[in-house]
Amino acid sequence: MIIGITGSFGAGKGAVVDYLIKEKDFAYFSARTFIAREVTQRGLTVDRDTLASVGNALRAEHGPTHIIYSLLKEAEASGKDSVIEALRAVAEATCIQEEGGIVLGVDAPPEIRYERVVRRASETDHVTFEKWVEQEKKEMNPDDPTKQDIYGALKISDVIIQNDGTLEELHSKVDVFLESF
Repeated sequence: MIIGITGSFGAGKGAVVDYLIKEKDFAYFSARTFIAREVTQRGLTVDRDTLASVGNALRAEHGPTHIIYSLLKEAEASGKDSVIEALRAVAEATCIQEEGGIVLGVDAPPEIRYERVVRRASETDHVTFEKWVEQEKKEMNPDDPTKQDIYGALKISDVIIQNDGTLEELHSKVDVFLESF
């Protein structure tokens, strides 16, 4: 089983991935790590805007599914149940589906998501609520398949989990999802 994870920022994709790795023994493949390597090779600062920009450039240079297809092939070669985090464009979600994988969307209300983003304090998340909302809007590009369109990818997910409760409730929802496939 190969699961591609998509969803809004701060929705809990990482919590789902952690659960799949630690409790369900899934192999893990990260688009963020893939892009961050390229950012570093280009001598740029690893932050959310640069990750998005370089990710978009890679999609423009090599095709809209380049990043996810590369990770998908690594996942297949592992021979294990695998999770790929995170699908950022419709073409990436479609690629997973066309190759026999499952797209799992994770979402939550904006206020909850921003609160989580502030709490995790990752290097790419030191922003005000207004800047965060602005970044989200920039990442909706339904007319250009080489750019991020997180909400487009979320819309075509095979299943969407609403992560608006406790961690235990999220784990329970993931278990129900796994039992259905």
